Amino acid sequence: MSDLISIIVPCYNEEESLRLFHEAVKKTEASMPECRFEILLINDGSKDRTLEIMRELAQEDESVSYFSFSRNFGKEAAMYAGFCHVRGDYAAVMDADLQDPPDLLPEMYRILQSGEYDSVAARRVSRAGEPPVRSWFARRFYSLINRISDADIVDGARDFRLMKREMVEAILAMGESNRFSNGIFGWIGFRTYWMPYENVERVAGQSKWNFWGLCSYALDGIVNFSQVPLDIASWFGILMTIVSFLAILFIVVRKILFGDPVAGWASTACIITFIGGIQLLCLGIIGKYLATVYSEVKKRPHYIIGESNRKDVKRIG
Repeated sequence: MSDLISIIVPCYNEEESLRLFHEAVKKTEASMPECRFEILLINDGSKDRTLEIMRELAQEDESVSYFSFSRNFGKEAAMYAGFCHVRGDYAAVMDADLQDPPDLLPEMYRILQSGEYDSVAARRVSRAGEPPVRSWFARRFYSLINRISDADIVDGARDFRLMKREMVEAILAMGESNRFSNGIFGWIGFRTYWMPYENVERVAGQSKWNFWGLCSYALDGIVNFSQVPLDIASWFGILMTIVSFLAILFIVVRKILFGDPVAGWASTACIITFIGGIQLLCLGIIGKYLATVYSEVKKRPHYIIGESNRKDVKRIG
């Protein structure tokens, strides 16, 4: 009996690329007679014809299932919804814009069949076509998060990977609301083979991520997988306490020995401003962690599905 591969495809305004993606995946499936594919299309509150095209594909191809969110919940929620509904022996996460080449799937599957690995993940070895500033910040982020967290995240790693069902179950066990999938993939472990490939341009449309959105996403990743920012805030507090104590001691000694009044309003104002800035920074760090805790304790669902062609759909998860 052939293995079933579930392909999870988060979609947001992908009307131009969705049919091209479906054609490419079916072509890849035809080249893998030992496997069957099921395609899980997750509509993340698209504002174009994405949902309409999903309905058409589901009618034309019985291997296509679609799940349409009641609103935009984000790509992380879309991936989680896909993991909740996979039926395959293996699961893959792919983007609909074909930046994740489906023709890599046969080689990924072959590597998993060797039994040496539990997951095969794609890693870009180049960032051709990506703005230089964005590439520079991305590299700095990967370097930083690997230093300050216990999540193993490889530079150039994408969400595109093929994994065994055991790994899917482990991902579902990570039920936090503030999700950072690259960090989750690294944190749960399992034996992963990193497959290098050249960056591929989108076949249509534009990236849904802007620079500030990526910065916010990176910050969420740091907060979710590291306590180092809190440690930095604590050390800042200790350092400024020592500096303040030494400054007070200096002023007292100077007054006793020389009787000079304390002069220098400008320097005093600068010191107060500096200390105030440090305090606000530390409060901001603490506030970010508190906001994350607040979001988790509310235990709101990751997603709400408003429409699907699957009878076994889990509408709230």
